[in-house]
Amino acid sequence: MIKTDVLIIGAGPTGLFTVFEAGLLKLKCHLIDALAQPGGQCSEIYPKKPIYDIPAFPEILAGTLVDNLMEQIKPFEPGFTMGERAETLDKQEDGSFIVTTNKGTEHHAAVVVIAGGLGSFEPRKPPISNIVDFEDKGVAYMIKDPEVYRDKKVLIAGGGDSALDWAIFLADVASEVSLVHRRKEFRGALDSVEKARELAKLGKIKLFTEAEVKTLYGDDHLEAVVVKHNDAEKGETYVEVDQFIPLFGLSPKLGPIGDWGLEIERNAIKVNNAKDYQTNIPGVFAIGDVNTYEGKLKLILSGFHEAAVMCQYAYQIINPDKRFVMKYTTVGGVTGFDGSKKEAKKEVVQSIS
Repeated sequence: MIKTDVLIIGAGPTGLFTVFEAGLLKLKCHLIDALAQPGGQCSEIYPKKPIYDIPAFPEILAGTLVDNLMEQIKPFEPGFTMGERAETLDKQEDGSFIVTTNKGTEHHAAVVVIAGGLGSFEPRKPPISNIVDFEDKGVAYMIKDPEVYRDKKVLIAGGGDSALDWAIFLADVASEVSLVHRRKEFRGALDSVEKARELAKLGKIKLFTEAEVKTLYGDDHLEAVVVKHNDAEKGETYVEVDQFIPLFGLSPKLGPIGDWGLEIERNAIKVNNAKDYQTNIPGVFAIGDVNTYEGKLKLILSGFHEAAVMCQYAYQIINPDKRFVMKYTTVGGVTGFDGSKKEAKKEVVQSIS
């Protein structure tokens, strides 16, 4: 069983920043996320999308924001359970909680923080009648380990950043990469589009635009797909493949969390925003896009604010006999669990005192 002070469900930007705020209070954190890597939508769906409302950054790419947050929390040594979904919540006699994932991993914490963005994410599947028959037999909806595709014939479907980025990356890993998009123009980052088209000219990517995958063939494992072209004269193309990866984004769902006895309103968790962002279950908080209250703004910076406030009250639950005195990082610096310390600048201390 994994034991921690604060268990955070959701490793998106709000969940990651919670680690920092909790770390300042010497609270240990562990995060659970159904995705294979930290960052939530920022990493999985639009890593190259620019964000304009992060303080002090006139513009920052979503993926870069996640990288910066991971660097910021490194001194506080958070734990991660990735690729697993929080399934059940069981309150113990002492007021603590045990959260178990869909793979049976148990986590014990004094405080649970739901920072799951819009909820857990499920892949949007293309309307192919027999696609379920080939799941885990050549069909995957996200790439967890690129080495799985080494020296394989891979076909990716999609027109966004994920499809483009993975097609470009796997061009140097797989023996053959095909990219299918139902439209002529891609909606991903311009530099990725240009690079994919250049690789197509070099023969490193087979590019099918204005086309869709319609049929899958194989016995115990996927062997081929049929690509249907919008242009009737082109008809259909039979493509031998080992792996088919439709990357059409992820659909947000509250998932099992919706069965935990929380007060839900319009697929979001109601919280006490006048005080601490606690839910109707004492010791369980909800911050970021997953929560709702009057005047709620679904912005990353709102999640950061909620994380900072929430951690103060989480500290009081975990340390009921200790008096907390807030110190500004400009005065006290930042001391990590690894003993590292970022000292406050002397001139700043003098100006404040």
